[in-house]
Amino acid sequence: MKILIISDSHGKTDNIDRVINKVGNIDLMIHLGDFESSEDYIEAVAPCRLEMVAGNNDYSSERASEKLIQIGKYKALLVHGHRHRVHYDLETLKRYGIENNADIVMYGHTHIPYIEQGKGITVINPGSITLPRQERRKPSFILMEIDSENKVHYTLNFL
Repeated sequence: MKILIISDSHGKTDNIDRVINKVGNIDLMIHLGDFESSEDYIEAVAPCRLEMVAGNNDYSSERASEKLIQIGKYKALLVHGHRHRVHYDLETLKRYGIENNADIVMYGHTHIPYIEQGKGITVINPGSITLPRQERRKPSFILMEIDSENKVHYTLNFL
């Protein structure tokens, strides 16, 4: 199973198109918020099932600000992160994930990619697909793959 994880497109869709073309076939696409009124476009171009949560800039969206979904044998908590102090540290977010029995917590908001596979919970942030803030400022996304033995693998990618 191949999952594309993106966040913080802020109404700009060109890089979403580029990423979809670059990664090929996917089974699930996840957007972690701040799509800024482009959710209809994203729904139209997603080549598979799409899961989205609203971010702090998605004022007009009726989407939930968080979701707990099943991906294979893994429970994933999807949030944007602005309500979980992610600019300060990830402890609040980790605790929240554990309280919700999540195996994986996915968040955005900081525009900085992050992958931490820890004991009990994995925390990932794909960074921003359009407004990156990390060194070199390249748009980023994560590919999550679940292999034939149901083991999960994460790859940070750049455009």
